[in-house]
Amino acid sequence: MLSFSLFTPVLAQNNKDANYDFAKDAGLNKTSEAAGYDTNGKTVNSYISQIITIVLSMIGVVFLGFTIYAGITWMTAQGNEEKVSRAKEMITESIIGIIIVLAAYAISYFVLKATTGSLIQ
Repeated sequence: MLSFSLFTPVLAQNNKDANYDFAKDAGLNKTSEAAGYDTNGKTVNSYISQIITIVLSMIGVVFLGFTIYAGITWMTAQGNEEKVSRAKEMITESIIGIIIVLAAYAISYFVLKATTGSLIQ
């Protein structure tokens, strides 16, 4: 009994399959194929990363639209200081929004890459 407990850590360290990959080792692909589902190599992680990419892209387009609208408002203000100041505020707010979206994209890319190995594409 004592000798088994002494050699167990050595056997565990020499095991080349010590890294467990859930996607490969859980057997979910075999189970889904036996049940008649076609996974095409897609995982939940890839779907989540696609959803994040789509949502952040649409939000970025919205802020770009606000920037263009503010620029048009500024150009058509015709010297009206109230419209010009509102257009400047909209441009500032939309640039801050674009920076926040880019930061959210960078954070989500880092988190997904670090935790699952899935990349946002």
